[in-house]
Amino acid sequence: MELFRERVCGIDIGKATVVACVRIDKGVGVKAEMTTRTFATTTAGLLLLLGWLRQKRVQLVGMESTGVYWKRPFYLIEGDFEVWLLNPKHVKIVPGRKSDVKDSQWLAELTAHGLVPASFVPPRPIRGLRETTRYRTALVRERTREVQRLHKVLEEAGIKLSLVASDINGASGTAMLQALIDGQNDPRQLADLAKGSLRLKIPQLIEALTGDYTRLHGLMAQRMMQRIRELDRAIADIEIQIQVQLLLYAEQAHRLMTIPGVGEHVAPVIIAEMGIDMSQFPSAAHVASWAGLCPGINQSAGRNKSSATRQGSPHLRGALGDAAWAASRTSFNR
Repeated sequence: MELFRERVCGIDIGKATVVACVRIDKGVGVKAEMTTRTFATTTAGLLLLLGWLRQKRVQLVGMESTGVYWKRPFYLIEGDFEVWLLNPKHVKIVPGRKSDVKDSQWLAELTAHGLVPASFVPPRPIRGLRETTRYRTALVRERTREVQRLHKVLEEAGIKLSLVASDINGASGTAMLQALIDGQNDPRQLADLAKGSLRLKIPQLIEALTGDYTRLHGLMAQRMMQRIRELDRAIADIEIQIQVQLLLYAEQAHRLMTIPGVGEHVAPVIIAEMGIDMSQFPSAAHVASWAGLCPGINQSAGRNKSSATRQGSPHLRGALGDAAWAASRTSFNR
């Protein structure tokens, strides 16, 4: 089997320890030298690992992607060595022969012969942008869940405000809900708090705001509205941070936003998930496959079998889905 590197290290990563196996090729017909050591995942332990790799004059390091535990060892080692992050699905060991030591040896063998592809890990500034865009997504999803909880409380109380107002957390909706929380139960008084075009629907509002609203509903709705406001502030703060980080890639972001459907929220996610160096993707088809937007290939005996869409990058897939939805609602001048 063709050798890719003579001195490699395979690292099996856990929460508390990492097991590293250095493989040194001794030439044709001679069994490779395997040396295995275990290190703590604390900074002191990882620095000992780094020193050991330098002592062994390692040329290439292959480590398995394990939850978030791979990040600290990878970031510490990447400045001194070429590091490959390996997909666990690509490095499965034979069942019944699995241990941390066996895993590290197997990773070393695969890396030495270049039998597995390395996963894409963006450079440090892109990684920072990726963390903030993903956190923004988490905050937006949490806000959506809180709004849904508020809808359920109102539905239970017989308040059908969402049938008349498109956004119950808008200016009119917020004023009515706050009045409900403060003890105002007169539907006419509540409906009179409508603003703008919603005032044309006061008769419908009176009907929608007639229900069985209790003090318990008020307590729950008040806490939910407070949480929604907290999340709004957190999202606004993280948006500022994203814009600051995006200054390094302002030109790329501007180009992306010329694509129909790609706006100021989607462009940073695309940059954060894909980076700005497109040479890593041979074609647009490879990008679609990597994002999990196309089915895999499953053929046997000349027949195509059912093949589900791979998981891919859920964050990129979600952003591209949002862009496609926005583009479908955009008018184009032909």
